Amino acid sequence: MQPPLLIQLSADDPLPAPHTAWDEHSPAPGLLAIGGGLSVSRLLQAYSQGCFPWYSDGQPVMWWCTDPRMVLNVDEFRLHRSFKKVLSRLIESNRLQIKIDHDFLGTIKECARFPRKGQSGTWIVHDMIQAYTQLNLHGHAHSVQAWVDGQLAGGLYCVSIGRAVFGESMFSTQADGSKMALAALVALCRAQQADWIDCQQNTGHLASLGAKPIARSVFLTRVSEAINHPPLSWKFESIYWKHLGID
Repeated sequence: MQPPLLIQLSADDPLPAPHTAWDEHSPAPGLLAIGGGLSVSRLLQAYSQGCFPWYSDGQPVMWWCTDPRMVLNVDEFRLHRSFKKVLSRLIESNRLQIKIDHDFLGTIKECARFPRKGQSGTWIVHDMIQAYTQLNLHGHAHSVQAWVDGQLAGGLYCVSIGRAVFGESMFSTQADGSKMALAALVALCRAQQADWIDCQQNTGHLASLGAKPIARSVFLTRVSEAINHPPLSWKFESIYWKHLGID
């Protein structure tokens, strides 16, 4: 069987409709198109349509819109009892500090370096780092870092348009560092009525934290609704922890 036609984009071509992505019977389910560059306008167009870039060094830019889509409903975030106790102690003793957009470039570079099971390299290539750093300067990409006792414990970066939050990657330099950053992001989202965080890929780790796969059609409806709201405030307030049941 011949593989389906793959659309190659020039810099000015719009992305195809998300539902035209390759299906589960194709060589790469969810692949939508290749090429077109990583400009700020291109990234905003892609995320507003529920699409994202993902590729390796030496490959062209690849655009994806997977079906199903892994999504964390923030009200279903699993704050396991033992981790909640650790988090509560750190917060009560003022040992944990959350920093947002403190060092976006450093955060994305840490995510690129962080070793991942089953992966020999990283999809966060040089062009991606440059593109998302520009997106950060335009107010649509954000970093969240967790610092414990003055030392960086972990972090993540994400994309946000309106109330839509698209998680990209996490890293840890200390035990549970990335989970601390994610817990802070969930608290921020709950405080500002952002209902979900896109997780893109279906992994056991994300599932253990409460993420679930949903149909692409449902996800795209959520995106179209969320992007039309005013943008979130990317300043973390200590009062946000109460939204996780931590006073």
